Amino acid sequence: MSERIHSAISPTGNSPRRRLIPAIVGTVTLLVVAGIWLQYFRAQPAASQTAAEPGKATLSNTASAARVLAKVNGQSITYDVVARECVARHGEEVLDSMVNRLIIQQECDRQSISVTMEEVEQEVANTAKKFNLPLDTWYKMLESERHLTRDQYHQDVIWPMLALRKLAGQQIEISEEDMRIGFERDYGPRVKARLILIDGNMRQASQVWEQCEAAPEEFDRVAREHSADPNTRPLGGVIPPIRRHGGSPQVEEQAFRMKVGEVSPVIQVAEKRYVILKCEGFTEPVVKDIREVWDDLYGQLMEEKTQKAVAKVFEDVRDRSRVDNFLTNKSTGGRKVQPAAGIQPGHGAGITPASASQPGGAITR
Repeated sequence: MSERIHSAISPTGNSPRRRLIPAIVGTVTLLVVAGIWLQYFRAQPAASQTAAEPGKATLSNTASAARVLAKVNGQSITYDVVARECVARHGEEVLDSMVNRLIIQQECDRQSISVTMEEVEQEVANTAKKFNLPLDTWYKMLESERHLTRDQYHQDVIWPMLALRKLAGQQIEISEEDMRIGFERDYGPRVKARLILIDGNMRQASQVWEQCEAAPEEFDRVAREHSADPNTRPLGGVIPPIRRHGGSPQVEEQAFRMKVGEVSPVIQVAEKRYVILKCEGFTEPVVKDIREVWDDLYGQLMEEKTQKAVAKVFEDVRDRSRVDNFLTNKSTGGRKVQPAAGIQPGHGAGITPASASQPGGAITR
């Protein structure tokens, strides 16, 4: 089922429809993934988390704070003023990113795991090759479309991904059953259908269903009048074909049992959320023999399982880490977020602008 329909009734599924995916589609997909990584890891890791003792400003810090960045009619705007404004506007997001990066780095240190520059560069080369793009073209595209420099891409996207893969440290296995399900999902037949989404109670859904059952040929009119899905309502309930194993088992099970022209019973997909379908036919399978796409499908499923393992290991490491955030006055670590009562910033409490600009030890040679 499409992402659009999943947004209305179930979690989204994401997989290729055809064996040969155009390079531009793959590129967009990778950039979306990169964007997700950047939400967590945009900031560079600090080379040192040790700040000066309270009340003892260092010469370099004093010089930085007093450094004039601009003058307006002779009136100075100093580094310190700009830094405070940046923290006020973006500090929470940037600090969260740096905390997440440091959590990964500390866990790598604890397990004596490192990611070398050679590994990072090889991963980038493999990615560019996957989409048949020269390496320099790949970097230029990242900079123009995602505003990522080469170093930022290495540090903020590739390093965390490789580090978490190593931390996951588990052998990913793809079974024959996994392959069968993946083949049905990505290459199997799909149900062409219209859909009406009802937000309300069962009585309201039943009233709409009665109208559809009494006049199936007017299903599109009923959808325009009653569907709660703003995306499909103007189209008379038309949705992309429903696939198997797409993330909404109740809808899929009913859809594949229906005959052309048939209206489904009311299907409850969530609390106070119901769906009515009308079957309008079936698509032909894209590929009939799994052997034709075995290698591509295996790689796709391996990547999906790896991403799940990576997400879980990061969640586990983050939950075990004690984080005292003095900017938001909250602490986390093995329990629900709660106010960090009485906590005051002290030495080592934060990351200075100077240290934030250091590349740190995230990538080693």
